[in-house]
Amino acid sequence: MSGAQSWLSAGRTAQGKSRARNEDAFLDCPQRGCWAVADGMGGHHAGNVASQWVVRSLAALPDQGDFDQRIEAVRRCLRGLDSQLQPADGVAGIMGSTVVVLLLAHDRAACIWAGDSRCYLWRGQRLYQLSRDHSLQQQLIDTQQLSPELAQAHPGARALTRAVGARQPLSLEILELRSQPGDVFLLCSDGLYQGLSHRELGNAMSASTPRQVVDRLFSSVLLGPARDDLTAVVVRP
Repeated sequence: MSGAQSWLSAGRTAQGKSRARNEDAFLDCPQRGCWAVADGMGGHHAGNVASQWVVRSLAALPDQGDFDQRIEAVRRCLRGLDSQLQPADGVAGIMGSTVVVLLLAHDRAACIWAGDSRCYLWRGQRLYQLSRDHSLQQQLIDTQQLSPELAQAHPGARALTRAVGARQPLSLEILELRSQPGDVFLLCSDGLYQGLSHRELGNAMSASTPRQVVDRLFSSVLLGPARDDLTAVVVRP
């Protein structure tokens, strides 16, 4: 369990300029060493409900067990939620969401995700993307069917290949690592990172506190079109 250890963190979400409602949601729970971002599947039924359901289910998990047990609890939670979100036979539409979760305990860290919401790590003045998008664009690149440039231009590039509530059973990806002094983690939805270059993300991550990082990120993105909902959670162990 996370015990008395705590971390500095900050989160923020904003409705996209071309959106009727914000379908993103986030969890900022430093006292338990648990953070998450969920992005409801745009264009589908009740995406905002799905993302809120994901976050509330994670927030309700008991804070107990060792680190491996906490990872397994997140997996069970999300798989159970995925089953509940599956449409009944003959029912049209999908109520789904991406999810990216960060767990911390002492020097252990775990990133758990499905979809294209991302986890980044700022370490040693360098920015690393820890998660790998579960999208058609990334799949076309991984299978070498298209170059990165052509895959990005594909009309279905942003279609998700994994998500909570998608029609196929949920397959989560998990990355574990050791955290180091000075590390800063960023969880974000695609509306945040698509509005910034890798360099701009890195420049924002160099700010002194998680709140300053979040403010820099939002200030930069909101200067542009910012059509999609945007969410960021920043954590400093």
